Amino acid sequence: MKRVLYALVPVVIASVYFFGWRSLVTLVVVSVAGFLTEYAFTRTYKEPVTSAVFVTSFLFTLSLPPTLPLWMALVGIVFGVTFGKMVFGGFGRNIFNPALVGRAFIYVSFPVHMNSIWTEPVRGMVGGFARFAPDAVTQATPLRLLKEGVEVAWSKLLFGNTAGCLGETSAVLVTLGGLYIVWKKAANYRIVVSGLIGMLLIQSIFWKSGVQGATDPVSALLSGSFLFGLFFFATEPISASQLNEGRWIYGALIGVLTVIIRTFSGWAEGMMFAILLANIFAPIMDYGLRTLRSKRKTAEAQ
Repeated sequence: MKRVLYALVPVVIASVYFFGWRSLVTLVVVSVAGFLTEYAFTRTYKEPVTSAVFVTSFLFTLSLPPTLPLWMALVGIVFGVTFGKMVFGGFGRNIFNPALVGRAFIYVSFPVHMNSIWTEPVRGMVGGFARFAPDAVTQATPLRLLKEGVEVAWSKLLFGNTAGCLGETSAVLVTLGGLYIVWKKAANYRIVVSGLIGMLLIQSIFWKSGVQGATDPVSALLSGSFLFGLFFFATEPISASQLNEGRWIYGALIGVLTVIIRTFSGWAEGMMFAILLANIFAPIMDYGLRTLRSKRKTAEAQ
């Protein structure tokens, strides 16, 4: 958990640079609320609050729009920790990623604030380090523009000088942080590799086939929350598949579902729903794979 937090530090700093000190204030408020929510449950059992709640709080905050009202962020983290984690018995027992449970709840509860109100990054050499929050408002993120057929420069997507959620705009920083946790084995590389293959394969097929709303695979990879979600949300060890074979399938499923949701639904982004759907099937998939293993061993023994 600490390694994931280390990997997120550059992303947090970048969020301040692009969107001002308000992003750090949101992170602190959400982290305190997440801690207190988990403490309200663990104190009954006289157990300590785990560091995992801070990972949940960091990921949840970095998945939010820059100007989301703080009270909405508080509602989201309290809901995520409570109904995404503690109702299942706490750390190590959750079926869904708690941060995404909280985000999904406020996404459907406050769709305008979560999906339609965006801000351009703060301009200038010092960027948001000299501002509390950005002023320039925009109605579209790069992913929405790409879906409408508007080209977006890869350089903006790589370095993060675009509208978007607090932690998803810079593909370079997200990838570096993601590779760090894979290297330190805090994230399973099988999920990442299969997710990339599944996404790029289906995206390329849709794009080459001329499917309406399908953009080129490189732009689709760099824009939105795909890389951030794949490295930091999909690889969450508790809600993902527990078997190596299952991890290959699990990652590929997320990649494929993301492209399908992005292309054919009314939502520009599909990563959140793809991961939550994969969370649903991970236990069933593991059960099926274990059953197949058992049958093979029995057949070999005979």
